Amino acid sequence: MTAPAPTGNLPVAVTTFVGRRREITEVRRLMSVSRLVTLTGVGGVGKTRLALEAAAQSRRSFPDGVWLVDLAALEDGSQVDQTVANTVGVLDQSTRPPAEKVAELLLRRQALIILDNCEHLLDDCAAFADGLLRAAPGVRVLATSRRPLAITGEHLFTVPPLSMPDPEQAVDAEALGQYDAVSLLAERAAAIHPGFAVTERNHTAVARLCARLDGIPLAIELAVTRLRVLSVEELVDRLEDRFALLTSGSRVALPRQQTLRALIDWSHALCSEQERLLWTRLSVFSGGFDLPAAEGICSGDGLEPASIVDLVDQLVAQSIVIGEHRDGGVRFRLLETIRQYGRERLAESGQEAALRRRHRDFYLARAQRVASGWCGPGQEAALALLRADHGDLRAALELCMSDPDGPRAALLMTAALRQHWYADGFLPEGRRWVDRALDLPGQPLAERATALWVAAWVSLLQGDHDIAKFRLEECEALAKEVDDGTAQAVATSLRGTAALFEGDLPEAIAHFEKSVVTLRESGNTHGSLMSMFQLAISLAHAGELDRAAATCEQALAISEHCGERWVRSYILWVLGFGTWQRGDPAAATEHTREALSIQRGFNDHVGAALMIELLAWLAATQSEFTRAAHLLGAARSIWRKVGTTIDALGPHLGAHHARCEQAARRGLRDSQYRAAVAGTENLTVAQAIAHALNEEPQPAASGGEPGMVLTPRERQVADLVAQGRSNRAIAESLVLSTRTVDGHVERILAKLGFTARTQIAAWVTEQRTRPESPPPGPAGPP
Repeated sequence: MTAPAPTGNLPVAVTTFVGRRREITEVRRLMSVSRLVTLTGVGGVGKTRLALEAAAQSRRSFPDGVWLVDLAALEDGSQVDQTVANTVGVLDQSTRPPAEKVAELLLRRQALIILDNCEHLLDDCAAFADGLLRAAPGVRVLATSRRPLAITGEHLFTVPPLSMPDPEQAVDAEALGQYDAVSLLAERAAAIHPGFAVTERNHTAVARLCARLDGIPLAIELAVTRLRVLSVEELVDRLEDRFALLTSGSRVALPRQQTLRALIDWSHALCSEQERLLWTRLSVFSGGFDLPAAEGICSGDGLEPASIVDLVDQLVAQSIVIGEHRDGGVRFRLLETIRQYGRERLAESGQEAALRRRHRDFYLARAQRVASGWCGPGQEAALALLRADHGDLRAALELCMSDPDGPRAALLMTAALRQHWYADGFLPEGRRWVDRALDLPGQPLAERATALWVAAWVSLLQGDHDIAKFRLEECEALAKEVDDGTAQAVATSLRGTAALFEGDLPEAIAHFEKSVVTLRESGNTHGSLMSMFQLAISLAHAGELDRAAATCEQALAISEHCGERWVRSYILWVLGFGTWQRGDPAAATEHTREALSIQRGFNDHVGAALMIELLAWLAATQSEFTRAAHLLGAARSIWRKVGTTIDALGPHLGAHHARCEQAARRGLRDSQYRAAVAGTENLTVAQAIAHALNEEPQPAASGGEPGMVLTPRERQVADLVAQGRSNRAIAESLVLSTRTVDGHVERILAKLGFTARTQIAAWVTEQRTRPESPPPGPAGPP
């Protein structure tokens, strides 16, 4: 019997499709090169909706029809073939297998079959898809499933959550519109709460809500229904009990899509017993984790260590765990909704307290390994690991602080993380943790002595000299009482640091000379190197440039021998400083650039800022005043992040900074100087380093003619930005789409090397007031 030509059955959407432009493009690309594409992802992430949208936009490629086969309500896998046959309109009433009938019908057709919701019928869906693709060469299959079909020729696309803002980063209400999660929330909220909009008043709460819901479309849509009775702020506050709160889904949806708990229950039921057990235990992680952490913390009591890798692999395949390749390794994480579900199960199991202790002990041991092996190769990788583990280090520290067995673990961990605090960009947080640990009652003296000198060093870097001296006095007394020679020697070195920061160079030099010898004799190479670099800068400030250079050369040889790099960057900085003082800015620049290049491998805010400062001073010495201003702005951005200033590190450095700033201001018009500083004062540490090393386009705050930088249309947009107009208002004024204006603004920022609209305004103002030829700047060093 000849059947009529298929035409398709794609449903008509009743709500608009929000965002996902990149995902649609990628899915369509995969469909053009593969005959089987499977969209995987966590429940509620929007696999079906993305499949339908990609298929709708690809209709022309399938003249014989696009067919949606919804398998969600099907419980018997043997019915998959017949369900597809019924959907595509097979009229053959013979007893032949349904799969054969479908293949015959589509044999010479160019058609697309969407197998939707395959996860609970994987074997049968895989068998059907494999048979159909082999029998009908013109057919392609687009499947949605929480697990891959795992057959030959399958191409996987993991559907990510909607793009969402980082709630820790300040973003204004208008800028939030670029995030798909925010757009979805705003559109769905306006449908049930007319007049709802993202405003300056609620935009912070909107960003937090989208992030807390992991950018999962279904979770956002469930949350939006609560905006009938709650404000966005109130909704965010109630998300701790999200499974009780998000319970008002569509009446016509499947039961498992009507509440958030039912959605996750469905995923849980699809897992094996061991997969469910590992899911529960993985919920102990607060942030991302690596495989050794999962093996070390989650194995035992029913899970063999050797089985963890396979179980993690299965959970990744089911989108319960997200795997991310970065820097040559793989990190894993759970979405917050998945994690909270697992944490509830963990609490019910009665194993939560024991697992949290294993978690704490694991990260304490990892921190101690980093500290004990610090002075040698692998420093960058060690800090990167601690940085990636930061969320779990916090969780482990919280448990340390409340440990009923005493504060020993808290003291050990805050001290072991010392490189994480002052060499990895977490100085203010480190100060809070070590102060909390030292406030705990009943502390063992030896552990307290070590924590005290760590606290003193952190306090000194923040400019809190009085507290640092108070900590050092107690450290010295305890070190003597428990006969801790290392703590005594480090305290002596930090006495030198305090004197240096207060400008007392003779006292600083005396302390450093003593601690260098003591620490070297005790085998503390790292401590000795730290004292040597500080001795060298003290000598340079005192004008003893030959001794400073000799100390640097000796320290460089030691660091080279042991493979140490972090202190080496500071030694090179001192060498650059001394060379500058000798009157050789070119050689000084090379030393400082080498020092800053090493810092790229770290996240050391203080070190990067010091080296960028020196490059600014060198630029001003050579009358490169615009570059000096750019570098001062970059350094300022870092000092602000770390919560200190260069003045906290001593009056000598502060005086050089002040002279550089004065020289740059004299060499530039005031508007030029302000625009140049503004062009770099919002950079990240990595961006500031790249800028200082000339690895990014230089800002054009005082550059060439405007027409050489921007196109006429871009200059027109820049002028309107300078007037304070929003992108939407600019679009209306110029009769353009808002998207087009968004693109113009992005290109303007990129061309000028800026990161904020306010910098465009400053640039426009400077261009309007710029004279035909700039006034000559003063010659000579600042």
